[in-house]
Amino acid sequence: MATDLNERFLEQSHAKADQIYASLYRIRRVEEEIARVYPTDKVKSPVHLSIGQESVAVGVCQALQENDVVFGTYRGHAIYLAKGGDLNQMIAELYGKATGGAKGKGGSMHLINVGHGVMGTSAVVGTTIPHAAGYAYALKLRRSDSIVVSFFGDGATEEGVYFETLNFASLKKLPLLFVCENNGYAIHAPLATRQAQPDIATRAAAFDIPARRLPNDDVFAMAAAAQKAVDLIRSGSGPQFLECPTYRWKEHVGPGEDYQAGYRSHEEAVPWMARDQVPAVGRLLSESARRAIEQQVENEIRDAFDFAERSPLPDPGELRTNVYAD
Repeated sequence: MATDLNERFLEQSHAKADQIYASLYRIRRVEEEIARVYPTDKVKSPVHLSIGQESVAVGVCQALQENDVVFGTYRGHAIYLAKGGDLNQMIAELYGKATGGAKGKGGSMHLINVGHGVMGTSAVVGTTIPHAAGYAYALKLRRSDSIVVSFFGDGATEEGVYFETLNFASLKKLPLLFVCENNGYAIHAPLATRQAQPDIATRAAAFDIPARRLPNDDVFAMAAAAQKAVDLIRSGSGPQFLECPTYRWKEHVGPGEDYQAGYRSHEEAVPWMARDQVPAVGRLLSESARRAIEQQVENEIRDAFDFAERSPLPDPGELRTNVYAD
């Protein structure tokens, strides 16, 4: 029965290959353009790129409904875009413009688009994990059918609030999906040098939360696993946990590469690059369908950067707005 269920979820995922490719390609090209523009100093905040990690956000968000919400990390471009965040607002925010989602005050690390269920990302490691639990608790009290997804990296699993949140979510049977984007490094520190038990899913299961580690970053497997977890959460069974292996191609922060820094090698990245999910999914489409998607995305990106260029800087009077509650 379980095998049949998994096959059904995979078939559903493959049927959405055009949607998945559009989302993957959109994220990749937006970030490549950010990397191209970044050295000009038009982008007014540090950027933590998701190039190489797109399949986690795309696969998980394929399982979500419009009224579901996500919380993320400072490496949040992929999550924001996969959930449908407004690209014009995102690029304007990176430019520090008044038309940005946070009126130019938050930059790349503090993206938000409430209308599309992106409830916020944060520069401080682990801080949005309890936020997600609080939101999920509110949804449960309201008897809502929405669910919450908390995205975080492997480094966040070493924060105290992470363990407290797992315990609370399990006790209260919250409608919350924990998604660990495990790229193997907390900045420059490999997971194996930080944890005696590097299996993050195993540690999460100790809180009586069904936890699964996926074998790799195959986007269709991600989508199928997420759909299965989301369906169980909606049934009222409580939280679920997915550990998603992935790999960032760029440096921890910034648009360059850091293989010469000594903490990792380019050879380690080669297998991940060889199974790059963007072209892999693109090859499943007809050439005409793929080109149509790519042209639409390129037009959207051009318009978004033009929008950011033309947008005004915030008025000095905005400095103290939205800082304290009225």
